[in-house]
Amino acid sequence: MTDVLDIQVSGKCWTFTLNRPEKLNALNAELVDALLEGVQKANTEGARLLVFRGAGKSFCAGFDLSDLNAQSEGDLVLRFIRIEQLLQAVATSCAYTVALAHGKVFGAGVDLFAVCRRRVATVDSMFRMPGLKFGLVLGTRRFADLVGTQKALELLGATRPFNVEAAVQMGFVQQVLTQDEWANATEESQALAVELDDATRAQLYRVLDTVQADSDLANLVRSAARPGLKDRLYKYLDK
Repeated sequence: MTDVLDIQVSGKCWTFTLNRPEKLNALNAELVDALLEGVQKANTEGARLLVFRGAGKSFCAGFDLSDLNAQSEGDLVLRFIRIEQLLQAVATSCAYTVALAHGKVFGAGVDLFAVCRRRVATVDSMFRMPGLKFGLVLGTRRFADLVGTQKALELLGATRPFNVEAAVQMGFVQQVLTQDEWANATEESQALAVELDDATRAQLYRVLDTVQADSDLANLVRSAARPGLKDRLYKYLDK
């Protein structure tokens, strides 16, 4: 546990609660590093279930831009790379991964939600991916894998928000539950996570998953390293 991330371990179940409610759990460098370290540790210790949720009013409002003035372009690029590394650590985990979302789910928060194998949201959840507004390609292929290329092109090209009803229709959200029902969903996921032995479950995920780690990282770096990233972020904030 850190100030920005609460980690609860119960047997083989690890629950990660993003704990920056005053910032709607936006991903600053400290939170991303804590998540990445925690997920890597859970994977090393043989976790069978990883659960991600957010404290306060929202799951995650995306990339934290509150300290933009103090960041160089190199700092920003590294932060985006660390987020991609986090997403890959979750995507390649041998554990069953569950996201429990509510409120605002924006930007990199959508990417964290998307990379989980079971995706649950409350009826008030709102999703938005503004990254292309400042030229960033992060999580784009994964989102298209879930909803289809045409729907991804429509939503990402317009950077248009969508509600939970639309998310269910396109298969992005698999289940709509109240927060009071999350405990039952976690118990169901725990039961599912132990149906197969570790080696068989890992093999199943390798066969079914479409992880393209090198190309995803390369596409992100190309987009983030294009000169003028910081200016594009300022313009995005001004709008």
